[in-house]
Amino acid sequence: MDLLANLTLVFVAGLVTALATGLGAVPFFLVDDVSDRWNVALWGLASGIMVSASVFGLIFEGLAEGTMRDVAPGLLAGVVLVVAAHRVISGMEVDPHEYEEADFRKLVLILGVLTVHSFPEGVAVGVSFADLNVGQGPAVLGFTVPVLAIFMTVAISIHNVPEGVAVSIPLRGLGVSEWKMVWWAVFSSLPQPIGAVLAFAFVRVAREFLPFGFGFAAGAMIYLVVTEFIPEALSIGASLPDGGRPELIGGLLAGVTLMLPLAFV
Repeated sequence: MDLLANLTLVFVAGLVTALATGLGAVPFFLVDDVSDRWNVALWGLASGIMVSASVFGLIFEGLAEGTMRDVAPGLLAGVVLVVAAHRVISGMEVDPHEYEEADFRKLVLILGVLTVHSFPEGVAVGVSFADLNVGQGPAVLGFTVPVLAIFMTVAISIHNVPEGVAVSIPLRGLGVSEWKMVWWAVFSSLPQPIGAVLAFAFVRVAREFLPFGFGFAAGAMIYLVVTEFIPEALSIGASLPDGGRPELIGGLLAGVTLMLPLAFV
């Protein structure tokens, strides 16, 4: 299978995860709002999925390819990238024009942060395809696809749904139509197929950096969960009984359980 075909498959996998973000806008076709209880549970589910996929999938795979000394710098680099990107986005200036300034600034911040955050998630998808057609795995459309790649693509896709909800909520408040909400949600994840292709090409050419690549993706995602996803869930659930913690914990456990098979493949 030639390089172009491999890159195309990886791009399509990244595009699937991006399109999944649009599912976060689907509930607004049916209801005016998504309850805080469900929102907290979704963020908990996403957090559990991302941490499990990072630990059981990326870090374990990185240790199989190298040592903790090889993986640890990648973990740190992933954290540094997210911190730096978030600072750039937080300091950006916008011209609200027709929208009320505070609401529009909040919307741009959410879209910007999620867009920047989506790139390392795309990297995670790309790195997980490192053994495409050179290792073991199920046959898909003539490709031998690593099991880790399938899990990671599914994990990122599921995780993108509550991100789509997070994008759609302020859009609903601004009176944006449902289909435009779908577009903006997908837009926030469009860097994922690009990140996936770049990461896949890099680790295929420089396989000695594969443990670093696994660590990088894991570090970025775990840091996002700790500093963004869980605080967001607790903020949304502040008005719920027990601060929404039961919903958050339930979502976390469901996400961990869903990804647990990664530890045994």
